[in-house]
Amino acid sequence: MKEEQKSILVIYHSQSGTMERMAHRFAQGAAREENIRVVLKKAELAEVEDLLQCHAVAIGSPEYFGTMAGMIKDFFDRTYTAAQERTIGLPFVVFVCAGNDGRGALTQIERIAQGYKWQKVLEHFRVVGEPTEAELIDLEELGHTLAAGLDFGIFP
Repeated sequence: MKEEQKSILVIYHSQSGTMERMAHRFAQGAAREENIRVVLKKAELAEVEDLLQCHAVAIGSPEYFGTMAGMIKDFFDRTYTAAQERTIGLPFVVFVCAGNDGRGALTQIERIAQGYKWQKVLEHFRVVGEPTEAELIDLEELGHTLAAGLDFGIFP
């Protein structure tokens, strides 16, 4: 009997299209692992079932006024009660794009992830300004690294 295919949930919010492009590049990298299914969703369309069914989560947020995007916070608000006890130890990584420095959004998302008791498995990725092609390639590699680690059992 074949083992259940593992999946990565990639959620993001984008108004200008920059974070959408970044999320797609992350997902493209993750999809290079044939045994991993990638679920790419805008935060407002992601549901608690998506979170409960994934084996790792990647969160992409622009930084607005020094904070994460409101739709990312909305996703956390909608899923916390149902998912908190059922996603303990979930591997996660965050990628942000900011006009300033992105640290505020990263800090907020990390604090929320601590509430879920998720496990940070890779260094978060931060882009200041418009992402360069080199940064997009690095982001794609981050997606591939998360998927490979999940596939090989490095990440729980």
